[in-house]
Amino acid sequence: MAKKKGKKRSAQPRQRTFPAFDLRAKGAGRPKSPDSGVPHLKRESVTRHTPVHPTVKLAAGLPSLRTRECYAVFWDAFCAGRERAGRRGDGEFRLVEYSIQADHLHLIVEASDNDALARGMCGLLTRIAKGLNKLWGRRGKVWKERYHAHVLRTPREVYNALRYLYANGHKHGRRWNPGRPDPFSSAPWFEGWRDYVHDGWIAVAGPVAKARSWLRNVGWRRHGLLSLAGP
Repeated sequence: MAKKKGKKRSAQPRQRTFPAFDLRAKGAGRPKSPDSGVPHLKRESVTRHTPVHPTVKLAAGLPSLRTRECYAVFWDAFCAGRERAGRRGDGEFRLVEYSIQADHLHLIVEASDNDALARGMCGLLTRIAKGLNKLWGRRGKVWKERYHAHVLRTPREVYNALRYLYANGHKHGRRWNPGRPDPFSSAPWFEGWRDYVHDGWIAVAGPVAKARSWLRNVGWRRHGLLSLAGP
């Protein structure tokens, strides 16, 4: 009589083990981009009361931003993205100051919270990047990395940021007509000069929004008005 075959036993699954990984060890975690100058850290808390000073760097090998043609791109992008009204719960965003240098950009903005800041900056920088790529007849990234943002919490911080922003061209060796502000900035619309007559520019609708925070409108003036001649 043929022997009845028994039911084949299935192999028992084995538990796999993985080597221990210390997330605190040097080099652990998300790799940093080789051209990044900004670590992926949690951003400072932003409120509608605190202006923000973002800085964004141009990718290596691209032309200077301080040309008439590039400025026309910035003008259009600023006019289109200078203010988000905060509809549908998006939060408010305003571009209130800017300074364009050869390979980087300084801004002072206001936002109701971190999400509004991120959305406003993303929209603004995307507009600029598309316009510059079209101008240069190229594709690819324009900005080196994500922007660095410093939250301005005191009148002194806002004063220092404004003075730094509007003197940044001189710091990088740029020259323009004596007695006049940097033409590649929002300085012609800035109302805090003690030694500059606006010659009608202030009446022209510029590419920046009207600031609403107390720190930007009033608080910084505790430390004096700005001078084209320096501190």
